[in-house]
Amino acid sequence: MKSMFSAACGIAAACAASAALAQTTAPAPAEATPAVAPAVPAVPLAVEQQNTSQLPSNSDVWLSLDNELSSKKARVGNAVNFKVSRDVMVGQYVVIPRGTPGVGRVTFRTGKGAFGKSAKMEFDIDSVQLPSRTIPVSGHYRIEGNGNTGATVATAVAVGIFSAFVTGHSAVAAQGSEWKAATKEAILIAAAAPAPAPLAASAAPGTAN
Repeated sequence: MKSMFSAACGIAAACAASAALAQTTAPAPAEATPAVAPAVPAVPLAVEQQNTSQLPSNSDVWLSLDNELSSKKARVGNAVNFKVSRDVMVGQYVVIPRGTPGVGRVTFRTGKGAFGKSAKMEFDIDSVQLPSRTIPVSGHYRIEGNGNTGATVATAVAVGIFSAFVTGHSAVAAQGSEWKAATKEAILIAAAAPAPAPLAASAAPGTAN
């Protein structure tokens, strides 16, 4: 009986040792390796660039009168309205388009007088008005009526005092007549330039074309 019990204990001990050996020699599980995305060549973005230029100061601006201007009706300080009559350009770009409104004012006026003295009038052009800004311009003009002095002198010799009833003419600027002004300052303009074409992606080393 003792020999059978001893044999059973020996078998149990051998099994426990085998199990312990299996636990200590089992390989550890491999750690997961993060996936790596394949490299993709960078493609530059198409960015709109701007070329900055300017319309120089003292550039010509031609304007036409919206309505007749006459010394008979005009008074000092009255506004005078114009329209730009020719496109003002820098290269192929229109900076001040034809039809842009402009404004000026009467600065001096005399009425026609006796003895054939004709009227005189002066006016300025001050600015043109774009949708986004006012552009100051300069232009000063003087007009006179056609005199009648020769006829007045002859009448004075003949009838003396009655020559006072012979008068000159009003100063008149016709509707649609053109007047040249000039910009007072340089005007910066920004023209959009074509975007550069994206660079072609180069093939990765070791790959077939």
